[in-house]
Amino acid sequence: MELPRRSGIVMRQSHYSVEQTLRRLQDQLRSRGISLFAVIDHSGEAGKAGLSMPNTKLLIFGNAKAGTPIMLASSSAALDLPLKILVSEDAAGDVWLTYNSPACLEARHGFPSDLTKMIEVVEDLAKSAGD
Repeated sequence: MELPRRSGIVMRQSHYSVEQTLRRLQDQLRSRGISLFAVIDHSGEAGKAGLSMPNTKLLIFGNAKAGTPIMLASSSAALDLPLKILVSEDAAGDVWLTYNSPACLEARHGFPSDLTKMIEVVEDLAKSAGD
C-alpha cells in the first residue's frame, strides 16, 4: 500500500517489522553496491532523552557516480543527497518506508530530468524492502 504523495513525500507500507525492513534495505544496498553512510536511530535517541517514540530509523545512503552529476548540475541538491529512507512504526503498529520522490527532488533543485533516473533507485529499494 502506498499513500498519496504530500509535497513530494512518498509513504509505502512495509509488510515487515522495522528491524526486518531495515535489514532488507541494508541487504539491497549491499547487493547493489550502494554505500550505507549512516543509520540514525531517532527512537533510540529519544529514549536516551527520557522520551518515548515509536521505532523510527533513518538510513542515509548513496553512490557518488549517481549523486555527483546531480550536485554538479545543481549544488543545492546536496541538501537532499545522499538519499534517505525513513523506516518507522506508527501508533497502530504499521511500518512505513518514507522518502522524497525523485521527481520532487528534480523540481525542487532544477537539475535536468535526464539525471532523475540516477536517483530512482530509492523507489526500487523501498518497494523491495517492504513487499
